[in-house]
Amino acid sequence: MESEEFDPNRQGAGVPNLAASVKILIAGGFGVGKTTMVSAISEIAPLRTEELITEVSTGVDDLSGVEQKSTTTVALDFGRISIDRDLVLYLFGTPGQDRFWFLWDELARGALGAVVLADTRRLGNSFAAIDYFERRGLPFIVGVNCFDGAPSYSEDEVRDALDLDPGTPVLLCDARSRQSSKTVLLTLVEHLIARANRAPVPS
Repeated sequence: MESEEFDPNRQGAGVPNLAASVKILIAGGFGVGKTTMVSAISEIAPLRTEELITEVSTGVDDLSGVEQKSTTTVALDFGRISIDRDLVLYLFGTPGQDRFWFLWDELARGALGAVVLADTRRLGNSFAAIDYFERRGLPFIVGVNCFDGAPSYSEDEVRDALDLDPGTPVLLCDARSRQSSKTVLLTLVEHLIARANRAPVPS
């Protein structure tokens, strides 16, 4: 699917084009790249709620594997991307630490789907987000953020390690790359469309 920038003033046959708006969550454990992905792909200046990590978080936040991380999201990240002239995605990045999980229910309200970012250095940190969406029946895909120097696994190996349903898409990505992040979002949109087409028609 080739993207073109959405022009809200564009008209067809004298009728203004109204793009469909879809709320998407970018979720995952602490330090997996959620803020990075939203920042890389947003066509507007992203809203961030990052704070410096201080000694207060010692023993509270697990920094194993991300010892160099100096900031943390305490509420949400927000961005927007126009997939094409008919579809605009509003992106909400969730906080990763357990103590901020009370915000997830509010952030998930009205969302049509989610991207769960995973880090192969700490795959176990993905289980909580996966369980959250599975229990709520919210469709999701898994994007494996390929950090420099991290162990390399195939998509099938990650699927097996996370015990995912065969129908849940898994793809490797680089959250720093706009194009790679866009591919992740397009995969989610295609997954949502495929699920909608398979849904039984009410009698």
